Amino acid sequence: MTAIVDEFQWRGLIAHATDQDALRKALADGPVTFYCGFDPTAASLHVGHLVQVLTLRRLQQAGHRPLALVGGATGHIGDPRPTAERTLNDPEVIAQWVTRLRAQIEPFLSFEGDNAATMVNNLDWTSGLTVIGFLRDIGKHFRVNKMLTKDSVAQRLASDQGISFTEFSYQLLQGMDFLELYRRYGCTLQTGGSDQWGNLTAGLDLIHRMEPHAEVHALATPLLTKADGTKFGKTETGTLWLDPEMTTPYAFYQFWLNTDDQDISRYMRILSFKSREELEELEKVTEERPQARTAQRALAEELTTLVHGADQCAAVIAASKALFGQGKLADLDEATLAAALSELPNTKVSELGLVTDLFAEVGLVASKSAARRTVKEGGAYVNNVKVASEDTVATADELLHGRWLVLRRGKKNLAAIEVTGA
Repeated sequence: MTAIVDEFQWRGLIAHATDQDALRKALADGPVTFYCGFDPTAASLHVGHLVQVLTLRRLQQAGHRPLALVGGATGHIGDPRPTAERTLNDPEVIAQWVTRLRAQIEPFLSFEGDNAATMVNNLDWTSGLTVIGFLRDIGKHFRVNKMLTKDSVAQRLASDQGISFTEFSYQLLQGMDFLELYRRYGCTLQTGGSDQWGNLTAGLDLIHRMEPHAEVHALATPLLTKADGTKFGKTETGTLWLDPEMTTPYAFYQFWLNTDDQDISRYMRILSFKSREELEELEKVTEERPQARTAQRALAEELTTLVHGADQCAAVIAASKALFGQGKLADLDEATLAAALSELPNTKVSELGLVTDLFAEVGLVASKSAARRTVKEGGAYVNNVKVASEDTVATADELLHGRWLVLRRGKKNLAAIEVTGA
């Protein structure tokens, strides 16, 4: 437990901390009960939440006791976004999302032993509150002038849209969460992303006002961004979700595999559970042989296994290899193949015809004449089988799972044809 702060510093996991020396001592003297909150404002967590989930896991592995809070109450409001007001969801939807988020978080934690994790829901202590009681007991301890300085609030106040009283009050609710968890569980540390720093310190201030002798701490991890400054975790099709129905394990794996060399070292330190020695060796390999993408492959495999399980990771790796001729496409199950092909250029046809026509139709070549040249030069493949003649016609018995053909030009240019039967 004594080295966890040093480990976090080396990994770049500390953006802000209230008093690092005091936090270091508390964690060394431990075990410390700590919490992190997740609001059900969508049906799944995304990779931006993954840093927080893994931070819970790291601290638990260091001997501390995690409280994972899924905000059945705060999810009705949502933390203010810098740009616009959130859409309020129906209570029934929020309740469903609470259940889904809990199920995503629980596999990362241990619920056995002396530092067993506990799942908590802030609806438990807010559902019985009255407005008058909340304003008298909690609201009186907050100062509006200080609330106005919080980054998200200040940005919204400067915008044309402004901010509603509903979202403005969010920091009161999150502050009350920390107070309640301190009283109920002896929780003395809250963690979160650096964009939550204002809310984290609001909870500290509330506890100090209502429990003057309490020693409590806050730790914020950095928000991950790409080297070019753009937002982390976005793909061409949108957010990278942890739910396999919203982002397939194949797409999840490919996201990490395609990480820029400028970003991979930072991402590995923050997200991987490999040792310092292992990570430094991977960083060295990346510097010496970046084309091998050894670090990207290692991180993709580790995170896909953590989030989706070893079997899904193995299926994804098999699909990746098979697409490029290093395995049998026919051995892939339908769901894995569908996920892999959805990431490729693809088109639907009602009937099969000349392979050269299909190459042109899906855009692997600029024209049918270019497709014929590709075949003559030996660079055209259907389901990893070299096309022997310009007059070759694709047949139904070649269809994978009765639906698809995988076309390849050269070693790396892939596309998919789906026969709809329409």
